[in-house]
Amino acid sequence: MAKQKTPDTDAQTEIPADVRALSFEDAMSELEDIVRGLEQGAGSLDQAIDSYSRGVALKTHCEAKLKEAQLRVDKIVVGSGGVLTTEPADQE
Repeated sequence: MAKQKTPDTDAQTEIPADVRALSFEDAMSELEDIVRGLEQGAGSLDQAIDSYSRGVALKTHCEAKLKEAQLRVDKIVVGSGGVLTTEPADQE
């Protein structure tokens, strides 16, 4: 299974290809299921560790998707004194 490191996360966090292929909504849904299972204490310790690891990858993927979306709706502007800020992009 191919894994890819994301530039905005710790070098140790890798996202498996099957997670990268998920939409934000599907990844969030799976993450919610994992959290519920961990809260209920279902399964063995090894299963909990595997679930936690997958949850970290799903969380990282969701954060990257949200950042992508934010960048698509924000534009960078240069303010007075050369200070860079963002403002909502024109949606026309």
